[in-house]
Amino acid sequence: MQNLKGRIAFIFDEIDFDIDQIVGVKNIKIQDVDELASIAMQSYDPDFRDLVRPGDLLVGNSNFGYGHPHYPPMIAMRHLGIAGVIAESFSPGYWRGEIAMGFPQIPCPGIMDFVDRWDDVEVDWQDRQVRNLTKGKQLEFTELSEADMQMIQSGGLIGYLHARD
Repeated sequence: MQNLKGRIAFIFDEIDFDIDQIVGVKNIKIQDVDELASIAMQSYDPDFRDLVRPGDLLVGNSNFGYGHPHYPPMIAMRHLGIAGVIAESFSPGYWRGEIAMGFPQIPCPGIMDFVDRWDDVEVDWQDRQVRNLTKGKQLEFTELSEADMQMIQSGGLIGYLHARD
């Protein structure tokens, strides 16, 4: 699988971060992806949309995605070019939903102390390392199950099931 390489576009330092906050709970039913992207991250960084580049990554603290994970926030993030999330750990419901969408999730204990916003990083799937290219350091991440890796490689659950036929 191709390595992820980008900048750390944002660090969610809150434990048990509810991803619905990315677009705001009142906007969770919006289906227009351009509208979702235009409101994403407004309460965290109003300039986020202008600063983020394709391939950038998000970092989260422990139990990232806690709550009632809905798809619109991360659909907005993908639309803006976010390539994946690296977190101390993930909420199981969020994890399963995003892996099923083919969106890379990297469990990496210690990531909060390893990166700063806008650091250049690379996720090396084969060596199971997050490399902080800005600081010249590397940190091992937790191995994903074979099925989760295949779902990411296949672009999600549907591609994974078709590939198994």
